[in-house]
Amino acid sequence: MNAKDARPQVRTAHGVVEGRTERGIAVFRGIPYAAPPVGPAAFAAPAPLAPWDGVRDAGAFGPTSPKVPYAGPFATLLSDPEVPGDDCLNLNVWTPDPAPGAGLPVLVWLHGGALTRGSSACPVYDGAAFARDGVVLVSVNYRLGVLGYGLFPDAPANRGLRDQIAALEWVRDHIRAFGGDPARVTVFGESAGAISIGALLAAPRATGLFTRAVLQSGAPEALPRDRVRTVVRRMASLLKVPATARAFADVDRRTLLAAQDTVLRRSGPLLGGPAFGLVTDPDTLPEDPLDALVHGRASAEVPLLMGWTTEEYRLWLAPTGAMRRLDRLGPVAVSLARRRTGKDRAAVRALRAALPGAGPAELAGQLFTDRLLRDPLRALAAADRPAPVHLYEFGWRSGVPGLGACHALEIGFVFDTLAVPESSWLAGPDAPQALADEMHAAWVAYATCGDPGWAPYDGAGRPKEFGGPARVGHPQAGPEGEPVSPTRVLP
Repeated sequence: MNAKDARPQVRTAHGVVEGRTERGIAVFRGIPYAAPPVGPAAFAAPAPLAPWDGVRDAGAFGPTSPKVPYAGPFATLLSDPEVPGDDCLNLNVWTPDPAPGAGLPVLVWLHGGALTRGSSACPVYDGAAFARDGVVLVSVNYRLGVLGYGLFPDAPANRGLRDQIAALEWVRDHIRAFGGDPARVTVFGESAGAISIGALLAAPRATGLFTRAVLQSGAPEALPRDRVRTVVRRMASLLKVPATARAFADVDRRTLLAAQDTVLRRSGPLLGGPAFGLVTDPDTLPEDPLDALVHGRASAEVPLLMGWTTEEYRLWLAPTGAMRRLDRLGPVAVSLARRRTGKDRAAVRALRAALPGAGPAELAGQLFTDRLLRDPLRALAAADRPAPVHLYEFGWRSGVPGLGACHALEIGFVFDTLAVPESSWLAGPDAPQALADEMHAAWVAYATCGDPGWAPYDGAGRPKEFGGPARVGHPQAGPEGEPVSPTRVLP
């Protein structure tokens, strides 16, 4: 099939899909990879997809997983489109050459959103730039929140992870027809997407479905089962139904999500509390993924590209005014953060030396960032694994005052989508295109040949620095200046 056809068609094992050609790129949106998870199947493992007759239109994004919109200031910073419908187990493909013989490298994107929000329809995740540069880009929707990760006695665990595995099986079986090489698949994701990839690396059922992995601002983890089960129990109490999948499946979807939102309102990356997340499970995740990866019991031969932003915590704290409140607490804030993260006083002294002039909120935020992200990723990078590991740190500071080099800021640079209006919500105006060119090219190179353009981590070196000095933990690097050209002011 010629990519210049206005409506390119590709035959899959389930039927023919018809996409669109946009600026020379063939785009197929909303292709189902599993049966709709509705009715009794809402809390079941993903079921095989039934074939269809005729040609299925793949011109628009498919339904998104049921979710609650971002609240308050986060809704002005993070794009999260909602597409109604039941067929939410779907994916999208951008390809420069939808022909079986093209043999192009493939990138599969798993979005973030704390496993409760997000979708592949976010404009920042547009895959056209990757296809422009010779890579087939696949983005995936998977079940979220209680539907994807609630623990029930009568339903399989980790359903969102099972969805992702089903999507990767679809890629294995079908991507050749879209010009991709099933033997050259790289998975990449940010935040909850990266946590998911950590689980995929440790999941026996995902073995062989990808050849490389990229973890952006998310570390492999499994939550305690009781912490996840608590969410379900509290929801059941609000809904006045038994804490079973069968009972939850009978609840109106909006009512179910409203209860989920109420229970999770006081939870978060820094607050702790009940949460949805991956759990150890004999069928999908037999052991804690970080432990399995660090000790070489899982995916030891899979090369990794991993990194973080310099000020991850600012997205979690600045929009709500928590930075200001922590600064008012003074040393108490740092002491509380130290105890909450299990850090000793030496860690605080090292941070003060690395960040001269940092206030209590910044010190506390960096302690949490170390505990949640940098420490586990560094442990994985330092593990005795035969496959190479490349590390990066993204240090460019947003033009939105208060955000700094925050969580999720790098995504628009990786996708080379700074021109998309939604990118400016987080980055502000005048984000540097040259930095997007550099970062996007590194991801393209990694998907193509496994070399992003800098040396693998050797146990002692610094991460590759994008857009500013990687100054956390490196006292020789000085603090950066404040952002300019504000579009909105955060506390």
